[in-house]
Amino acid sequence: MKKALITGANKGIGFETAKQLLQKGFYVYIGSRSLENGLQAVEKLKAEGLTNAEAVQMDVTDDNSVKNARTEIGRRTDALDVLINNAGINGDVPPYTALEAKTDQFSAAFNTNVFGVARVTQTFIDLLKKSPEPRIVMVSTSVGSLTLQSDPDWPAYDFAKYAVYGSSKAALNMYTIHLAYELRDTAFKINAVCPGYTKTDFTNHSGGEVEEAGKRIIKYVVIDQTGPTGKFFSEETNPETGEIPW
Repeated sequence: MKKALITGANKGIGFETAKQLLQKGFYVYIGSRSLENGLQAVEKLKAEGLTNAEAVQMDVTDDNSVKNARTEIGRRTDALDVLINNAGINGDVPPYTALEAKTDQFSAAFNTNVFGVARVTQTFIDLLKKSPEPRIVMVSTSVGSLTLQSDPDWPAYDFAKYAVYGSSKAALNMYTIHLAYELRDTAFKINAVCPGYTKTDFTNHSGGEVEEAGKRIIKYVVIDQTGPTGKFFSEETNPETGEIPW
């Protein structure tokens, strides 16, 4: 049975992704900053007959929390097949503009969306290397595409201007490129995936259905060895091939 770790999986897109992976026969570790919230998420899944889920306390911004999660998961398995870096924040409270946002907002967003991803990835890379087909999915956003953000013909050009969140996700994208490059001669497949504008707490429950967002992420979890690596995908932006420019 393949094993997956999802950060920020107690609600929203992370929870839905966990649910769909469980339905596909995976064992899923539900990473949650609050253990109580993680345990409640596991109970919801069990109520639907999805029993191969386990809550793990993990605050991606805290070194000790991530190391403790690695220790706990390492006691249960010698290998991890999938890491989905899903936990993310938009940068505290508005405004998010380049001229008005405070440096603390940038710091908070980068701490979770970039430093947190690097921290988790580096901490769990040893377990992932023991999988015959390791997969890492970075949950990103088209808002983090430098090419799209600078294109006046992009449909979202005039309203997807979230300087704090967008900057942090652009940095996440660069981290993804470098990670995929460093692991290019291995069995790893590492991609950045935009799940699309989705109805969650993050968007005040406006946007597309969470089920579709989960499917878009899982598509790049289950790819075989002929699948892509080091790419950026947004089916919402490019329904034909999914791939979008960095």
